[in-house]
Amino acid sequence: MTGISAYLPPLGGLMMIAALAVSILHEFTGETSLAVAAGLFTGIGMGAFWPGLAWSRRVFVLIGLVLLAWLALTREDWTPAALAAIQRAGFIAAFFTAMTTMRAAATGSAAIIACGRYLAGQPPGRRYLALTLGGHLFGLILLYGAIALLGSLATEAADREPDPKIRRHRTRRMLVAIQRGFISTLAWSPLTFASAITLTLVPGASWAGAAPYCVVSALLLAGIGWILDSIFKPRLATPPPRSKPDGPWLTRLRPLLVLLAVLLAAVGVVHLLTGMRVFGAVMTVVPVIAMVWVAFQPGSGSGIGRVGRRTGDFILRDLPGQSPEFVLLIMAAFIGALGGELAAPLVAGGALDLARVPAPVLLTALFWVIVLTGQLGMNPLLSVALLAPLLPAPPELGVAPAVVVVTLTGGWALSGATSPVTASTLLVGAFGRVGARRVGLGWNGLYGLVCGMALSLWIVALSMFIR
Repeated sequence: MTGISAYLPPLGGLMMIAALAVSILHEFTGETSLAVAAGLFTGIGMGAFWPGLAWSRRVFVLIGLVLLAWLALTREDWTPAALAAIQRAGFIAAFFTAMTTMRAAATGSAAIIACGRYLAGQPPGRRYLALTLGGHLFGLILLYGAIALLGSLATEAADREPDPKIRRHRTRRMLVAIQRGFISTLAWSPLTFASAITLTLVPGASWAGAAPYCVVSALLLAGIGWILDSIFKPRLATPPPRSKPDGPWLTRLRPLLVLLAVLLAAVGVVHLLTGMRVFGAVMTVVPVIAMVWVAFQPGSGSGIGRVGRRTGDFILRDLPGQSPEFVLLIMAAFIGALGGELAAPLVAGGALDLARVPAPVLLTALFWVIVLTGQLGMNPLLSVALLAPLLPAPPELGVAPAVVVVTLTGGWALSGATSPVTASTLLVGAFGRVGARRVGLGWNGLYGLVCGMALSLWIVALSMFIR
């Protein structure tokens, strides 16, 4: 890039930092104008990213602008809905920026990489379970970066196998173990978009109220994967030699476990002391922990100097490098908010009164719609943001808000494993050298059906007994 265009990507990075800063202030003060400002900074940032975007991402921006124009032309009171969509876009940008700081810090940590290499080097009898656990634990702090980190280490380990048949089976099993461990975080973790978005869309919902039920969903997603792998793992005529990684688990995974403990404890303390939302506490705490982590990592110069250099790289290179993900996530939230607002009168004026549909039927159908629309190319963030506002309030359905949260996050998580357009499936396909649809339907097809049935039964049980 030359001329002024060379300055646009760094400007986009600065705007995302600005969105994060004012969003944190909004969480502390509750001042609505700050949330709107975050959305405006986000819009400027996406404008700066525009020249470097592929048309597959630009289309999302154009769709959002068309919906905004449609809303303005068809509604006299369109301003509140537009501002709400802008605020949601700003929140997504801020949350993603905050979590990306942790991923940036992890790339320079030899201790964290050693944890991943230890998990990838487990013997065959323990490898799947180890990588599922690793995908879950790393996913809590790195989001999709967990698949990128563990996936590279897993394929590095598998590529050392000389037998092509064993190498192919090992690569597939290792990658799906990581992916299934990661997507199980989407069902419950307060550090993921699934919880952050869902809890803002369900009236009366709280993370503390939904977490116990969502954890069961996560256990089903992770446990069913392990059971299916145990049943259907290939039986080789000549089993490969077993490796013996050094050291006990707790010792080798201590850096990761300590980081998670510090992160969760800090989020809990800030949440309790300030009264801000859990997600506001996450946005506040995560960048601070990332900077402290960078300061104590080995390197030349002082800790403050390392933080300064890494912050500059983060703004100038890391955030612009994530621009396709930024645009996809931000516009999915924006389009979902506007689309839900435009569709609400049509649903309300329709012949079908959703409040009259039995809650087990309605919520199970909603769960499967999220999963199946993923096969049609709809990101689960978009489908949840679009469908959730159309639901009657939980009291009208006769269920607790937590039941609706379980439905939405469960569908989101399963779509993350089976949809060919989600980041997790695309990453696994890239590491496995296969197409994303092969990963979603071939590698995870049976897993998706079994998990879908198990989660459907869980949703039905909750909707009948949790009110």
